[in-house]
Amino acid sequence: MKASTRKGRDGKTVRYLQLAHNEWDPAAKASRTKVLYSFGREDQLDRPAIERLIAALGRMLDPTGAPPASGDSLTLTDSRPFGAAHALDALWHQLGIDKVMAKKLTGRKIPARVERVLFALTANRALDASSKLAATDWIAHDTLITGLGQVSDDACYRAMDWLLQIEPALAKEVYFQVTDLLNLEVDLLFFDTTSTYFETEEADEPAPRDPDGRLLPEDADPQLATHHRGFRAHGKSKDSRDDLPQVVVGMAVTRDGIPVRVWSWPGATADSDLIRQVKRDLREWSLSRVVWVADRGFTSAANRRALMQAGGGYIIGEKLRSGSAEVKAALSRPGRYATVRDNMQVKEVNIGSDDRFVICFNPEQAARDAAVRTKLVTQLEEAIAGSDKLKATERAHLAGQLSTKPGLKRFLRSTPGGLLRIDKKKIAAEENLDGKYLLRSSDPNLSAEDIALGYKQLLEVERGWRDMKQLLDLRPVYHRREDRIRAHVLLCWLALLLIRVAETRTGTTWNRIREQLQRIHAVTLTGSAGSFRQTTQLAKPQQDLYAALHVEPPKKVLGVTTPA
Repeated sequence: MKASTRKGRDGKTVRYLQLAHNEWDPAAKASRTKVLYSFGREDQLDRPAIERLIAALGRMLDPTGAPPASGDSLTLTDSRPFGAAHALDALWHQLGIDKVMAKKLTGRKIPARVERVLFALTANRALDASSKLAATDWIAHDTLITGLGQVSDDACYRAMDWLLQIEPALAKEVYFQVTDLLNLEVDLLFFDTTSTYFETEEADEPAPRDPDGRLLPEDADPQLATHHRGFRAHGKSKDSRDDLPQVVVGMAVTRDGIPVRVWSWPGATADSDLIRQVKRDLREWSLSRVVWVADRGFTSAANRRALMQAGGGYIIGEKLRSGSAEVKAALSRPGRYATVRDNMQVKEVNIGSDDRFVICFNPEQAARDAAVRTKLVTQLEEAIAGSDKLKATERAHLAGQLSTKPGLKRFLRSTPGGLLRIDKKKIAAEENLDGKYLLRSSDPNLSAEDIALGYKQLLEVERGWRDMKQLLDLRPVYHRREDRIRAHVLLCWLALLLIRVAETRTGTTWNRIREQLQRIHAVTLTGSAGSFRQTTQLAKPQQDLYAALHVEPPKKVLGVTTPA
């Protein structure tokens, strides 16, 4: 217990009581007194009650050195996980997310606790993803969010609405904070899209939208509308659910796997519209040279022109089975492969195009492709065995059944007489593609190795989509309104951002980090003299994780409450 004095305006001296302990300051090479809790004015406190509380705590924490018993006892009244939320909160502050929000709150009639609400919703996605209504119960009873007790679902929705308003400024600030904090290389930005569907058969009614797919205000000039679409609309689903309405989500990721921005569009938005907005949004960040890396879905001439605007460049995967003249020419060119990292071989070929073409070959993938094809051909042989004896209508019915199985249909042919056979020419053509993929690049300075490895890192975006959908539960979306759906996607992005920073620093998976840190609990002990909240003892693996994260472990004493 520490006592301090202060002289008031009336000249009287007032004593204040504090719970404090000394900490060693390695920089100053001196001991510093750190206040854990302030009890207030001594003349307004029940000092005997405080003494009883301290005695009871002494018996709980160190019975051998405790003060004499006073008859008081403590009861364990609450215990909830705290270690992982504490780590996420520290990263949230290190990335300056709280500062950006505080700056945007200045001069506005929005409570400051909205920042805490948004952090709590982000932590919920990373630790125990649930609906916003369920998240309010999780915040109140199943975790400890510093600076936030209970919160209503209305407060959560208001916070999400405000997040949409500040998203552009927030994303820009977070990007530069992340690159400085982690010393990232950012000359390559990987961009990809996915879709997430909704368990409803009814798509949204078409509405006037601007070129970025956002709803126009009701009083806007109708001529400003470039599209009339519903937000949840039918489109080509990457989840193989074309029967359900969806929205399209895009994400830009650094070569280190850090997601720096996310976008949402109506479910039927074309790739060229997406690229135009993404390029414009990131151009406002005044980045240095950026080479965009995208998958085979963006290989069209229109998309390539969009990526080249404003001096940008690209690395794009080509569809080997597209049958285009450029692909055929690139595959037919002779040349020797050079072995680079990760068991990859590369060969640049010149086909007289302005773009550069690089063929990549992975021997291990080639072996896997051959094994899969052998299995499919065997299944097909078994399926058509004895079909020559069937009637023509029966063979046609069998062919129709096999046509619904793309893997088998690829190697099936029909003779002029209607007999079913294995297509040996198709097998030979496929053998020539085993373990290969073709890349197109507009950048004249990148080496063939850089092009190949840059595209391979696009897997980081695909890993981000998997984590968003599986770990963070991007789907199912428990919202119907467009603004809430967009805000939900932003919360998933913020959670993925914190997770990737944690994984980058520790070199381990988030599942492992979460598992270890969630074992650290905040426990509350209550007696007649008040309550006392403390954290459980840290184990060595937990201490090591905090050190790798550059995060101070939680305090031993989190708070003391005395009766009013």
